[in-house]
Amino acid sequence: MSEADDRYAPPPLPGESLLDLDDYLAMQRVIGDSTRYRILTALLRNGESSASALADALDVPSNRLHYHLDTLQDVGLVQNRKRKDRGENGVHSYYVATGLAETLLEHGVAELISRERELLDRYA
Repeated sequence: MSEADDRYAPPPLPGESLLDLDDYLAMQRVIGDSTRYRILTALLRNGESSASALADALDVPSNRLHYHLDTLQDVGLVQNRKRKDRGENGVHSYYVATGLAETLLEHGVAELISRERELLDRYA
C-alpha cells in the first residue's frame, strides 16, 4: 500500500476500545439525518433537556423526536437520564449528548464546514 493510500485507511483502534469500526461508521450514518443533527447540536449547545423541551425548540412532533432520540441512543451519541425532580410526582427523562457526539460533530461536520469556508476564502 502506498503512502497516499495509507491516509485513507482507518486509524488503528485503541487496544482497549469498546467500539469497532462498524460502531464508528454507524455514528456517522446516524448524524447524516438533519433532524438528528439538530437534536445533537441543541443538546450540546443547551445541555441536558427533556424531550418536550427539545420538541418545542426544534419544532419536531413528539413521536418523531422520540424515534430520533432512540436512534441516537442506540449508537451511543445520546444518554437518557431519569430522575425524580424535587416536589414533583413521578420520574422525568432528560437527554444529554455524550462525549462521542461532541467529538463527532466537532471533528466531523463542523470541521468539514470550516475547511470549506477556508477554501472559499482562499479562492474567492
